[in-house]
Amino acid sequence: MTASSLKAWAWLHKWSSLVCTLFMLLLCLTGLPLIFHHEIGHLLGTEVEAPPMPPGTPHVSVDRLMAAAQARHPDRVVQFASQDEDDANVWFFTLTPTPAPTDDFRSVAVDGRSAEVLAQPRFDEGFMWVMFKLHVDLFAGLPGKLFLGLMGLLLLIAIVSGVVLYAPFMRRLDFGTVRRDRSPRTRWLDLHNLLGIVTLVWAFVVGATGMVNTWADLLVKYWQHDQLTALMAPYAGQPPVPPAERASLQRSLDAALAQVPGRELSFIAFPGTAFSSPHHHTFFLRGDTPLTQRLLQPVLVDARTAEVTAAPELPWYLTALLLSQPLHFGDYGGLPMQVLWAVLDVLTIVVLGSGLYLWLRRARRPLLADLADAPAAGGAPAYVAVREASR
Repeated sequence: MTASSLKAWAWLHKWSSLVCTLFMLLLCLTGLPLIFHHEIGHLLGTEVEAPPMPPGTPHVSVDRLMAAAQARHPDRVVQFASQDEDDANVWFFTLTPTPAPTDDFRSVAVDGRSAEVLAQPRFDEGFMWVMFKLHVDLFAGLPGKLFLGLMGLLLLIAIVSGVVLYAPFMRRLDFGTVRRDRSPRTRWLDLHNLLGIVTLVWAFVVGATGMVNTWADLLVKYWQHDQLTALMAPYAGQPPVPPAERASLQRSLDAALAQVPGRELSFIAFPGTAFSSPHHHTFFLRGDTPLTQRLLQPVLVDARTAEVTAAPELPWYLTALLLSQPLHFGDYGGLPMQVLWAVLDVLTIVVLGSGLYLWLRRARRPLLADLADAPAAGGAPAYVAVREASR
């Protein structure tokens, strides 16, 4: 590697790292409790649990469940409904003032066997909600998400440039060497490089999938414009279906499940909401394997007639979004995967913190001067390349 290219890579690594480090530290710190959000919820007693009943107790119709939830907030409309991922006996209904996307929502948990309201959990307050909002959008909505996506891109640039710089650095050092006989700055540099390489793949995957997740709102809007608009052509000029004229939700669900055998319900988007049309209940169905549980199949059912009108395959960009979510949060392999994700998260915090420390404690000579123990390209002494690169 020439001195000029070395200098360019060092500049790129320095400034991409400096710009994103504080935000990446924030994301790592807030992401750590989110990895264990279910476990923390059980510990704090905020998780909703269905009471014990005899095995095989049948479920009542979804219409009864929705009526029970609606009765708690008669001035609101139901936006979404879903079964708890860990307990199919618990249904959650999200109610809002209008079908439009909003942060003003109320959740009602209903027992699927008795239609009794179990709780009205608040997902918009408390410690975990603050961690979630800071992690997702910095309390700034879509602009906050896009800003964090930009920080994720800078992280990827910092990782790639760091790998390029690491190669000449380690030419005369064994992998994992930490020069304990050198200055504290050099020891931290070695530790920074070692942990950076150890967490390289994980940090790149989590950074890339996190960046993709920040585009979720835009991708969904594009999907609506790109595909749902064409499917709505037969309904052109028709007003939205009012709740009083909608067919049985249970009958619509049965029709959707019959349309795609071997799938189970993930969630229901009601007419006029972000994931549906003004004329349909949209049922998002998932498979029963670790992979297919994340790949959703939308089925559009006419809200007035309960007849299936379309079951389009999701486009590649939404499939990529759905696959990026479990990779980002590490919630697809049970507790061992969560522990692994937490350990790598902590190591990444050390990498980010040590990088910030190295910059704050920078010596009068450039950080590249620590390459002096490694040979430069072409066999020239490393200090020659460093001296030239630092001019």
